[in-house]
Amino acid sequence: MAKNTIEFLGIWESMYNPNFNSPEFEGIKNAAGLNRFILSVKQWVEKTNSRGIIAKAGRYGGTYAHKDIAFEFATWVSPQFKLYLIQEFERMKTDEQKLLGWTAKRELSKINYRIHTDAIKQNLIPEEVTTAQASIIYAEEADVLNVAMFGQTAKQWREAHPELKGNIRDYASINELICFANMENINAVLIDDDMPKANASCVSTASPSTRCRCWNKMTIGIC
Repeated sequence: MAKNTIEFLGIWESMYNPNFNSPEFEGIKNAAGLNRFILSVKQWVEKTNSRGIIAKAGRYGGTYAHKDIAFEFATWVSPQFKLYLIQEFERMKTDEQKLLGWTAKRELSKINYRIHTDAIKQNLIPEEVTTAQASIIYAEEADVLNVAMFGQTAKQWREAHPELKGNIRDYASINELICFANMENINAVLIDDDMPKANASCVSTASPSTRCRCWNKMTIGIC
């Protein structure tokens, strides 16, 4: 084994193998590079108690390595493989960032959702209505906010974008969702205070940024 290979194997074992014989490894590493130095995989395993790479004898024997180590050897043998590996890593990191962004959006959408729906349930839904009737009331209140923030109802958005999955909030920006979460909280307060829906008219025709400002001003009666 070359010294660089031994150093790589030693670092891997130190990270993932609690039973790795580090003192023996240090001795092997110091001796590597000398003309008389010889080390087989079998000797490496016996001396260091490694588990990242092993050698088996017999009909189905051979040298086997953990995928981390196999990747390292493959990148050394083939520069083309190394470039493919880097490319794949970058693709996965990009996909991961997209997923994190989507997850953050979903969490923002849920921040004040329960507060809003509880206010609707306690103040706007009579006890005698059916579940189907109650769902219509929930949807109507949600659309007050959808129109205020996005300029359209959930149904209008679905009809305009039949090719997209999810709902209008899944495709909103982070800033829009932060504003929307605040609007849900404020609307819950307005519902609790029995304020008429007409107060939302000032936001339904404004630009998104104005909607946010206007909705916030509604609580102090200057919108």
